[in-house]
Amino acid sequence: MNLRRQLLLVSLLLLSLPWAGYQFIREMEGAMRKGQEQSLQATAQAIATVLATQEELLYPNTDRRNAMADTRSLYAYPTQQQVYIDGYDDDWEAVKGIPCSGGPSSSLAITCRAQTRDDNLYLMLKVNDPEVIYHNPGRSTEPNGDRLVLRLWQGDRQHEYVIATAAPGKVRAKPNSPRQHGIDPAYIQGYWQDTDRGYTLELQIPLIYTGGRLGFYLVNAGSGDSKVTETAGNISHVDITAPPWLIYSPSGLQALLEPFSRQDNRIQVVDKDNWQIADVTTNDTPGVEDTDTFWLLRLIYRSILSQDTLPSPPKTTRPGVLQGEEIRSALAGAFANKRYRDPHYRTRTIQSAAAPIVDKGDVIGAVIVSQSGETYLSLTDKAFSRLLSYSLSALGTGALGLLGYASLLSWRIRKLSHAANNAIDPDGQVTEDFPRSEARDEIGELSRHYAKLLDRVREYNDYLRTLSRKLSHELRTPIAVIQSSLDNLEQSGSETTEPGVYLQRAREGLSRLQRILTAMSEANRLEESIQKNLLVALDLVPLVGELFTAYRGVYPQHRLSLDMQVSCAPVTGVADLIVQALDKLMENAVSFCREGDEIKLQLSMTTDSCNLSLFNEGPTLPSGIQDRLFDPMVSLRKEQTDKVHLGLGLHIVRLITDFHHGRVSAENLADGSGVVINLRLPRADR
Repeated sequence: MNLRRQLLLVSLLLLSLPWAGYQFIREMEGAMRKGQEQSLQATAQAIATVLATQEELLYPNTDRRNAMADTRSLYAYPTQQQVYIDGYDDDWEAVKGIPCSGGPSSSLAITCRAQTRDDNLYLMLKVNDPEVIYHNPGRSTEPNGDRLVLRLWQGDRQHEYVIATAAPGKVRAKPNSPRQHGIDPAYIQGYWQDTDRGYTLELQIPLIYTGGRLGFYLVNAGSGDSKVTETAGNISHVDITAPPWLIYSPSGLQALLEPFSRQDNRIQVVDKDNWQIADVTTNDTPGVEDTDTFWLLRLIYRSILSQDTLPSPPKTTRPGVLQGEEIRSALAGAFANKRYRDPHYRTRTIQSAAAPIVDKGDVIGAVIVSQSGETYLSLTDKAFSRLLSYSLSALGTGALGLLGYASLLSWRIRKLSHAANNAIDPDGQVTEDFPRSEARDEIGELSRHYAKLLDRVREYNDYLRTLSRKLSHELRTPIAVIQSSLDNLEQSGSETTEPGVYLQRAREGLSRLQRILTAMSEANRLEESIQKNLLVALDLVPLVGELFTAYRGVYPQHRLSLDMQVSCAPVTGVADLIVQALDKLMENAVSFCREGDEIKLQLSMTTDSCNLSLFNEGPTLPSGIQDRLFDPMVSLRKEQTDKVHLGLGLHIVRLITDFHHGRVSAENLADGSGVVINLRLPRADR
């Protein structure tokens, strides 16, 4: 087993401890969350059972239970704060408004906000009106300027009241018809306040006056002689139907829900049309913090249990209307639970449970009870702290074991280092007593690689000692040719034609000497020059196609074939160097082929490399030479030719391949008919 696997196994033993603790925490959190769901569901079901017997708390106007949903309905938020009727909206910031406009071509626009406190309804109308026209008592006792018309509902009949003023300040309502009785309009009062874009109108109306319905429209009087007026509101001045519904939270419903509320939960009630008619909470930021637990431990604990995939609570598309999967299920008659991500805290969640309110087989509303997940997580903070301390102790023990194991590895590495330092004796000779470890891990493999490397160095030194004999063999023939030619020139007369022959022989010998010197310095020059090249993106398909066409003209005595298996082979490299490497491979293949033998060039591609393969018929490689074939000064030619072969051609191929971060290898064909050399270059699109 190698060293990496040994360290991996030891590490896995340590990782099992925090993994087990993590799984334990997740299981414990899941069990507590399930208990929270059941608790919230039981609370919601109990409230729904109570409300099912008190329909009047959900529908103060019983006609609304069976009525169709009306988009013109006005929602009033419940508030516990004192409302000052002064025409300013400083204490209305938390209340969302409903926009109303006078039409596509009208400049009149209204934003209406409503809230309830005790037995009163408060309205805030913010009017955008380029020109405000006040009531002129001199023209008529009837309202003749900009005015507001309220349509209320009493005794199954609608009652209209008009609010107009001759100047900014306090206002009171007046009946729109002298036949309206039963309501004292003096209790409908407010304040008219001018703004830079128009004016605001803040009103106070007794809830009992509305009868559960409220309609309004604003009349914008025309200026000068123009009698054209504009209207805007949730009703039209020509409507003859009952006003839209006024949705608000009855004080009796709020009082009934108080005993069910706790410090860390929230109770909401919606009617059949998703209108929120109750919202009881005693803590704006639910959750109990355990101050005895270190804050960093709480943060780690919450981070382990946090789920980024949880959705945020759905936002309301209209003031007063609640949405959510659990609400839809409850209004359909089924109990439901839903878990959300707390939008105010990254590591907190909100658990919500909904139960239908069923009366006589009909679903008349739903109860939603929600609670922060922090409520039950705070109970496990101390347990998590203890679990973490135990895990750290176990990890410390494991770390000591790893330290001892690492010390053993260090001793083995130092031993190997000492052997490598003494591998060469003072005379420069490579010793033969380098230890070869039998261990089947990386250190043992490294010692064997060192031994193999030293064997190669020893062979290379032996080669250098015999290089003089090889060079003398290569140089003796051209020197002898030159010497004999010069001697013959001295002995021959000027009248003979032989001097030309002798000069030609001398030039051939001199050319051979030049080729020998060129071959000896070719590898060094290339190794220095390739570092100056810049890698660029190129495609091997057209490059190989052009080269192969040239090879057919250069080597007509052989059967050349091209196997292009891809249409595009992108690499990052230097085209001239790749061409030079292919030239060396082709020269090597031709030198080992007889006339008429086949040489095939193949271009293919894998997931991570572009492969150039050159197949040639001829003698196969001897056993054990494949790894040394691309080393310098290695040549396998037995026949003597007029070309110089110092074993540098394939070494140059390896230098070019290494520069391109590729690999080159040679092997015999499976059928023994020849040799294939594979050159692999990294793909550029990875």
